[in-house]
Amino acid sequence: MPRPLEGLKILDFTHVLAGPYATRVLGDMGADVVKINSVERAVGANDPLHPYYLMWNRNKRALAIDLNNESARETCKALCETADVVIDNFSVGVLDRWGVGYDQISPTNKKVIYVQMSGMGDGGPWSKFVTYAPTIHALCGLTHTTSVGDRQDIGIGFSYNDHQAGLHGAVAILAGLESLRHSGKGQRIDISQFEVGVNFVAPSLMDYFANNTITTPAANDLPYDKIAPHGIYPCTPTDETTKGENWIAIACMEEAQWLAFKTLLGNPEWAENDKLTTMIKRYENRRDLDERVANWTKQQDAYELMETCQKAGVPAGVVQSGADLAEKDPQLKDRKFLFAFDELHKEFGQTYGDKLPIKFSKTPCESYKRSKSLGEDNDEVLRDWLNLSAHEIEKNKSEGWMT
Repeated sequence: MPRPLEGLKILDFTHVLAGPYATRVLGDMGADVVKINSVERAVGANDPLHPYYLMWNRNKRALAIDLNNESARETCKALCETADVVIDNFSVGVLDRWGVGYDQISPTNKKVIYVQMSGMGDGGPWSKFVTYAPTIHALCGLTHTTSVGDRQDIGIGFSYNDHQAGLHGAVAILAGLESLRHSGKGQRIDISQFEVGVNFVAPSLMDYFANNTITTPAANDLPYDKIAPHGIYPCTPTDETTKGENWIAIACMEEAQWLAFKTLLGNPEWAENDKLTTMIKRYENRRDLDERVANWTKQQDAYELMETCQKAGVPAGVVQSGADLAEKDPQLKDRKFLFAFDELHKEFGQTYGDKLPIKFSKTPCESYKRSKSLGEDNDEVLRDWLNLSAHEIEKNKSEGWMT
């Protein structure tokens, strides 16, 4: 049974995480994604042996082209003229300098959709900035919003905004295709990864616009709701986890949940104190409350406590590591979310992945192919996309622009 995007041809110039994640989502849904790379560019996260590359470039075919070569640029132009979608996350203007930008291709490929996922977007005084997750997080307000207490130097170490930009890229392509279906015309789509990040601090902006208030970092507290207990609490340590630590998140969002949690605590005398009789009072005295809750959770196994809390109607979740997700999590195991690729990787042997977290009842997306080595699909792609003969493909190889 075909997947939803079977037949869609995407030429992928992206690198690192944001762009590759966008095209991975579409490749999982059946699009024919051709990943452009070269010996010169195959370094760092663009190296097929890099963990990022392994994770974000499955379900794609690999084509190696040296775009410093004039003959290679002509072939690349032909590929763009055949593509339904061309996507990159270079700085603005790179594809134009190679002669394969939207303005150069759209006169002959009028239905093509170009997606440019630059750090700052096309235009503005910062449009030429070089950006990575830490700088985007800092500029867009995420670092400030997610810090601890009065500090502004912690934030998110993980590439949160790259993932969000990738999802925006996938949605933009689908929207462009829907527009094409109605109008018959392609278009260029400009995505600012910086602006994607600003979207996620919108409550802070609203607070400033409405109240002239600068939101301060709130750590595990909710910034705009007075809720307690609402935090991360220690559990019984074990030798199985990093540093032997185990933690659990508990959030009593309403009075009924607090009453249920208080019962689990054994209705201790301190929990009946007048200072804890309402949500507002619990919030005002949350530091003392957190300490008392932590003294209790320290005596509990994290997973057993989570199950107990959930059965009692108290929202709770173990702070899981990657190892926990792979080895302990019964939910992921039941839904077969983590899997081993059927085909062994040429360099690493058995590799593993996480499935597309979207289940289609009529067009299931359950086909997963490992990431490919540099230029592994050169012959196949040039034959399928451009109808080149074996002799023509060999000629391109002899001219030195393919691996």
